[in-house]
Amino acid sequence: MFFEKRVSRRFFLKSLGLFALGGAFFKDLIKRVYSEELIFKLGLCNPRPALYYERIGNKMVHCLLCPRGCVVGNGEKGFCRARKNMNGEYYTLVYSNPCAVHIDPIEKKPLYHFLPGTTAFSIATAGCNFTCKNCQNWDISQASPEQTENTELSPEGVVELALKYKSPTIAYTYTEPSVFYEYMLETAKLAHKKGLLNIYHSNGYLNPEPLKELIPYLDGANVDLKGFSEDFYRDITGGSLKPVLETLKTLKKKNVWLEITNLVIPTKNDDEKMIKNMCEWIREELGRDVPVHFSRFYPMYKLQNLAPTSVETLKKAADIARKTGLNYVYIGNVRGVKEENTYCPKCKKILIERVGYYIKQINIKKGMCSFCKNSIPGRWE
Repeated sequence: MFFEKRVSRRFFLKSLGLFALGGAFFKDLIKRVYSEELIFKLGLCNPRPALYYERIGNKMVHCLLCPRGCVVGNGEKGFCRARKNMNGEYYTLVYSNPCAVHIDPIEKKPLYHFLPGTTAFSIATAGCNFTCKNCQNWDISQASPEQTENTELSPEGVVELALKYKSPTIAYTYTEPSVFYEYMLETAKLAHKKGLLNIYHSNGYLNPEPLKELIPYLDGANVDLKGFSEDFYRDITGGSLKPVLETLKTLKKKNVWLEITNLVIPTKNDDEKMIKNMCEWIREELGRDVPVHFSRFYPMYKLQNLAPTSVETLKKAADIARKTGLNYVYIGNVRGVKEENTYCPKCKKILIERVGYYIKQINIKKGMCSFCKNSIPGRWE
């Protein structure tokens, strides 16, 4: 039996995470969004045939969506908890059933070179194909859809709401979008037909074929490059590094706007040599102009024994990246540092001044620095 609740105005407002942002723009946004009420039900699932799997006999299936390659027996779920073998056929359990529906500043994704100052209509479902010990959304990423409060929101409904609230972009985010691949793909197709853009914030753990099918509908991506060793990935994420690197190279090659986030975790991936190796790989394989965000870790989930990342450590990481030759280096989850801003690599003047998610000024016109006319890579309009 489903437990039904109607989301209160205050609850939905709080979930937007906009209280601390300030500014008339976000106050107006809050008023507009809060007129919408959503109904969530505990365990709401509407199974739908999944893509990317093969039948292997005895009512077993082999999932081909991500590098994990789950072999799933009849009546069982895959590692991600969002897909289930039902009598020898594989089903997604999360199609049109998000557990999170928010409107965020695009800077929260984070994407700093993609329509700055605009909003992204953001959705997520339960499940993930990683088991990150530091996950800040573990209550939904490490849960099955039967354990979360979900709403009914079709791809058409997502697009309709994005248009209603004047968000130019739909974001697939919070958990791992790959596990709600079918939902994301159909929504992204409809979004393009209606003139909307699509972005995702992903761990990059997706096989080449499904990534190839998704890319024509993907305009921007922020991929978590969580560390730069297989040992780190195995210990902290339960995944592996190599497929993530391949995803990054593919996205860049196919001209999807790409930014990278590296959450710097004390004693786990803050080794300066590891950071340098990662930055050199980015420079050589992806180019100097790919923005890199070094994000501050806060004690979460299974790593509550660790202290938050020091600002000094983050600044060292940013300095290493700049010395390596990367042009756009940021520090996230910390306010009041210069690395919140975008600077012109040529004249060194501020192009975009930020305070948290709030934009104070933009000095980019037609993709160029307003001061020296240097071309600035990004999606600006």
